[in-house]
Amino acid sequence: MERAQRLRKGDQFDTAYREGTVIGGPLLVVRYRANSLDVTRWGFAVGKRLAKHAVDRNRLKRRLREAVARIQVLPGADVIVTARAGALTAEFADLQTNIERALGRAELLVDSETP
Repeated sequence: MERAQRLRKGDQFDTAYREGTVIGGPLLVVRYRANSLDVTRWGFAVGKRLAKHAVDRNRLKRRLREAVARIQVLPGADVIVTARAGALTAEFADLQTNIERALGRAELLVDSETP
């Protein structure tokens, strides 16, 4: 994922948390808000309560990043994907399906057909 496609600063995350719309699912919570850029920026959050060891948190973030990379998303949004408890042990296909459903509900998919 390119640098321009990432939410990197704390205030970018704070703004998305404060002003974003929330869509919850069994494995993930997706927050999104429009931005004025030509690119969708992504942030991934896995809390210490969910996974005590950094290696487990980082592995899940890598899996989420890969799932997002396989989905075509409309440009112009800030999206934060926050993991829930079941995400640690979930199959990759389940993670990808949950992200696609949430983005479909948010009408952020390129061929946005709400499931």
